[in-house]
Amino acid sequence: MSRHLVVETDGGSRGNPGPAAFGALVRDPETGQVLAQQGQFLGVVSNNVAEYSGLVAGLRMAAALDPDCTVEVRADSKLVVEQMSGRWKIKHDDMRRLALQARDVLPPARVTYTWVPRAQNKDADRLVNEAIDDAAQGRPWRGALPSPATTVQAPAEAASEAAITAPATDDRTGGRAWSGPDVGTPTTLVLLRHGATVHTPDRRFSGSGGDDPPLSDDGRRQVLRAAQVLAAGDRLDAIVSSPLRRSRESAQLVADRLGLPVREDEAWRECSFGQWDGLTMAQVTERWPDEVAAWQASTSVAPPGGESFDDVERRVRLARDRTLARHPRQRVLVVTHVTPIKQLVRLAIGCGPEALWRLDSSAASLTTTRWWPDGGSSLASFNETGHLDV
Repeated sequence: MSRHLVVETDGGSRGNPGPAAFGALVRDPETGQVLAQQGQFLGVVSNNVAEYSGLVAGLRMAAALDPDCTVEVRADSKLVVEQMSGRWKIKHDDMRRLALQARDVLPPARVTYTWVPRAQNKDADRLVNEAIDDAAQGRPWRGALPSPATTVQAPAEAASEAAITAPATDDRTGGRAWSGPDVGTPTTLVLLRHGATVHTPDRRFSGSGGDDPPLSDDGRRQVLRAAQVLAAGDRLDAIVSSPLRRSRESAQLVADRLGLPVREDEAWRECSFGQWDGLTMAQVTERWPDEVAAWQASTSVAPPGGESFDDVERRVRLARDRTLARHPRQRVLVVTHVTPIKQLVRLAIGCGPEALWRLDSSAASLTTTRWWPDGGSSLASFNETGHLDV
């Protein structure tokens, strides 16, 4: 049965055109819970382009949660509401292009539009301002999704005034240091990097646009050892996998041991390295020295024909939000790749993108992150490989 969702969206430009961003969130209309949210800096664009960009992002998040959903879009832009409802014509090329993108996300018959006063759209407006302010400070957007186990939390200013208690301990989870009172049970994401392939020994680039190699014999042995550890540990409730072959094969080996189904999620795939796929770093540096230098200097730069680490971060946020929405307070095994694991770890501990160059994830290693109902998160373990030495 299809789900009904509410999308709240806003966009803003300081100067029109000027520094701009959008904010969008998906809410459960029955409980008020925020199921997904996003704020994104757009550079220098007009206010209307920012508004439409937020609409597209909001609809995409809703469709990711339930491809068959119906949606009510709530926005304080009369222009967007009237144009998307078909009552006003769309004359501007940029807005027409974005409107077509919005209509491609979900069939128009499943989407309705409601104008709301700005005071009733304050959560989306807050995401806009956060994204612009954070970009001005040269840092990633600060947003973190509250677990769908709770209703929307108070703004950060109010949360900062909450009482802080001594470190809390939970026998099942191992605890969470310096948390506020009664934060509830976290959702635990256990990350398994797939086993080795033919590319692993030489540390060759192996992204989502490459030849998609299967597990090697050594890789299968690695994953079977990881499956033994997972079977002996705390109960897992679900398994989610990247669609790439090496991850699907790894996930199925574990699933066969645990008796759980595997759900694929495209957003957990590895970064696409474009023309670098299948090559070593030495080969890439020799052929593309300037491009490699630019790539290493900024996470916004993509390899030729590939995607940037910033692109991967955006879809990892969405994959995380989707997983938390489906499995509140549960333990979920996510079988994925090096870059998504590093991105999720840095999001869990709240560090900047420079950490991507200082983290590594071994084949068939295990990493555990926890995500609390109040929006908090922690890293419980990283790159565990003891099971591979048995």
